[in-house]
Amino acid sequence: MDAPVMQSPEAGDALPCIDVSAHREAVQIAPRVHWIGAMDPALRSFDIILRSANGTTYNAFAVRGRDGVAIIDTVKLEFQDEFFARLESIARYDEIRFVVLNHLEPDHTGALPELLRRAPQAQLYISTRATSMLKALLKPGNADGDYAYTTVGTGDCIDLGDRTLRFLHTPYLHWPDTQCTYLEEEQVLFSGDVFGCHYCDTRLFNDRVGDFRFSFDYYYAHIMRPFKQHVLDALKLIEPLPLATIAPTHGPILRERPRRYVARYRELSSPTLSLELGTDEHSLVVFYMSSYGNTARMAEAVRAGAEDSGGVRVSLYDLEGGETEPFVDLIEEADGLAFGSPTINGDAVKPVWDLLSSLAVVDLRGKIGAAFGSYGWSGEAVPLIEQRLRGLKMRLPIDGLRVKLIPTDEELECCRDFGACIAAELRGDAKAGAASKGGVVEFEDL
Repeated sequence: MDAPVMQSPEAGDALPCIDVSAHREAVQIAPRVHWIGAMDPALRSFDIILRSANGTTYNAFAVRGRDGVAIIDTVKLEFQDEFFARLESIARYDEIRFVVLNHLEPDHTGALPELLRRAPQAQLYISTRATSMLKALLKPGNADGDYAYTTVGTGDCIDLGDRTLRFLHTPYLHWPDTQCTYLEEEQVLFSGDVFGCHYCDTRLFNDRVGDFRFSFDYYYAHIMRPFKQHVLDALKLIEPLPLATIAPTHGPILRERPRRYVARYRELSSPTLSLELGTDEHSLVVFYMSSYGNTARMAEAVRAGAEDSGGVRVSLYDLEGGETEPFVDLIEEADGLAFGSPTINGDAVKPVWDLLSSLAVVDLRGKIGAAFGSYGWSGEAVPLIEQRLRGLKMRLPIDGLRVKLIPTDEELECCRDFGACIAAELRGDAKAGAASKGGVVEFEDL
């Protein structure tokens, strides 16, 4: 199809910046590769948990080969008119052979039913983990009809005649179904949500738009951070690739120095605490809040018991003296976490809950957790904290420790045993842990 196409300037040239808000035509990002997405500058909240001062983009792409056209992702339903206008500027519907979905969340698949209605010959390509989501999305047997699809994994390819699209299985970035697609001949990585951000700028390319570094890191922190190990697994597939352009589904298209964004993901996903610890040393972070100093004395005894048992580096933090947000990084890299709180009005104190509620962006699965605290009447704080830690998928091999009012010397010794028991669990010393556990709840007086 010979419709006029907006050509993007090469990086570093003197041509004016493109303003895609002024037209509804496709934008070339590489030879015979076009952006056909949509702009959403008014968006301020995404999926409830993210904020954006700049809106977002829904990036979709068309790749033309000798034997037809492949569409990679679509856009949110409310923006499908823009998507189809841009698609029609560079292709006919009967030319479309493939539709690749890197991720099936509605902001990427809203236009899919209408696209398949207009191009019924197109074959869908999805990851092996995406089939149940596709069925829910398209409702086979209903008005949308039944659609043929092919599942693919790492190394699978589709052939456009003179161009090859190769798939990379990258699950949990940030849904189980996610994958990346790599155009070998032009070295373009269609990365899905990976390397994306909620930043809308009509100049489209990273060497043209404003400073979006904050948005890039913010997006990583809220979307990718809980899946750091999966990020590292994906980087093993991505880092060896020659990369001329990274084309994510949100935010600027990364055509200038794209590898620096890969390096940034490596940096954000790599632990740093391990550089400070000895080879066989584990880390325990103890947080506490204290009304009259009783829970504070318990916390200090827990720390002493864990340190004296050996093999554990302990950090102690009074939540009254700091904001909770900076602690998230410490929690993420720690092997064990202990939380101390008095019981006030039948509950743990607010700073403890503030910290615990901020941990949804951190993968705590399998970390050792524990709770302790002084109380006056009923002592609900400790079991409530334990319930939250279990909800975060932490392991709680040690019963919580509660001491009534002012801890005696004997009770403080019990707190030291409690710390030693946590340390034994961190070292994997089951025998020592079992020996300590018997004394932990000896002074619980409920």
